[in-house]
Amino acid sequence: MKNIDKKKEKGFALAMSLLMIVVMSIMTVTLMTVSSNEHNRNETKDSRQQSFYAAETGINIAKNWMATETSTLESSSPVARDGSLKFCKTTLFPSLEDNSNSLHKGSNTLSNIITGTSLKEKERLKKYSFEYFIAYSPNASGVPTIKTKTVASTEGSSIAEGTAYKSAATSSATYYTIYSCGCNNSVSDCNAQNNIIIPLEAVVTLVKK
Repeated sequence: MKNIDKKKEKGFALAMSLLMIVVMSIMTVTLMTVSSNEHNRNETKDSRQQSFYAAETGINIAKNWMATETSTLESSSPVARDGSLKFCKTTLFPSLEDNSNSLHKGSNTLSNIITGTSLKEKERLKKYSFEYFIAYSPNASGVPTIKTKTVASTEGSSIAEGTAYKSAATSSATYYTIYSCGCNNSVSDCNAQNNIIIPLEAVVTLVKK
């Protein structure tokens, strides 16, 4: 009968145990890394989506302002813009020359715009902000320029491109462009280097009263 070396058996079992521990440790670290990367990707995707919504909100706020403050807009004189906005810079819009002037600008956070939410959701929305500015639509060189077109004398409540605004006493409509940026941080803390910034623009026409 063959003798079994107990010491060799113990040594083999110990080596196998150590190998299994190493393999399990590698698998655990790999799974944790994959899970962490997936979580980070989902967070980035969510931040980009919310920043996009913030930029869209800025455009809607600007349109509402234009609809109620048309006379103010028409009498406004262009003023330097980049120095007074934190993160919505001209460089984000290739069709616009650097540091172009604007006729009106504004900013806010989603928590101030979206009401009726829970405290937890309100705290989350505080991280997302927008800035916008309104300018004459740019020419081919990127310079905001007063451009008009002939329109039918009709009535309407929309200020979307191609539609009339209120009652048209003249046949002249002026092109304006709204530039809006959404950010995944508050207005004061947002910057182009460390945050997600989504730029959007929309062209509208206003018919003179």
